[in-house]
Amino acid sequence: MATSPLAWVTGAGGLIGNSLVELAPRCAPAWRVRGLRRADADLTDFATLQRLHRQDRPQLIIHCAALSRSPDCEADPELARRLNVEVTRQLAELGAGVPFVWFSTDLVFDGRQGQYTEAATPNPLSVYAETKHAAEQVVLAHPQALVIRTSLNGGTSPTGDRGFNEQMRRAWQAGQSLRLFTDEFRSPLPASATARAVWELVHSEARGIYHVAGAERLSRWEIGQLVAARCPELNPRLAAASLQEYAGAPRPPDTSLDCTKAQQRLSFPLPGLRAWLAAHPEIPF
Repeated sequence: MATSPLAWVTGAGGLIGNSLVELAPRCAPAWRVRGLRRADADLTDFATLQRLHRQDRPQLIIHCAALSRSPDCEADPELARRLNVEVTRQLAELGAGVPFVWFSTDLVFDGRQGQYTEAATPNPLSVYAETKHAAEQVVLAHPQALVIRTSLNGGTSPTGDRGFNEQMRRAWQAGQSLRLFTDEFRSPLPASATARAVWELVHSEARGIYHVAGAERLSRWEIGQLVAARCPELNPRLAAASLQEYAGAPRPPDTSLDCTKAQQRLSFPLPGLRAWLAAHPEIPF
């Protein structure tokens, strides 16, 4: 019997990477999927990565690993560039002969417009967004590249702190009150829906940039209210705030995404967060 082709999923200890691995038996049964976590491979050690690649010879690479928290990137821009750009460049070189899937972000846009299509011009405002935009250029030079721009993803991660819902829950468990902007908008999505969409795009041999995000444009305040309603036992406390009051690094006010291009290839509708939560009351969130 012929052996199924092997797919690498980096960042398998994170939210989306873990979802891709977990959903593979149902959504990608033709693939053997190896999830790479930090304990499996130091992606910054290129010599070791080369040896592992020669050993496994993956026929598909889905690169999820990144330094994704904006404050961490602002604090150490050099590390952000090494992890988000240079590691991506190395993996793309290793996988030059096979499909290469990589995750970007809605934050490559400046947020002045909202409902961005794939043809819109990026204008990153933060270090994190700048590194993601730079890596987009690297990945798009790959002959079989698929760039997934996504938004806030929620769900359950192995470490319990990667989903936006998990971060809110942790704050409330610690007795903190969250101030959430009423005038900053995203397109949140459950990571399970993101993973399912990515597997379908892989199967359809999609190439180039695709937006995969929630169908509903929600403010940070609205998102917080939805999560709070799922965990009354934590006595969640939140207060409305305005982006106009914020004095930190620049934040784009509206990076909602238009996902029409991806939706045309998918067998299911990308859900809005409100509708998805209502339809799945049994799933922890």
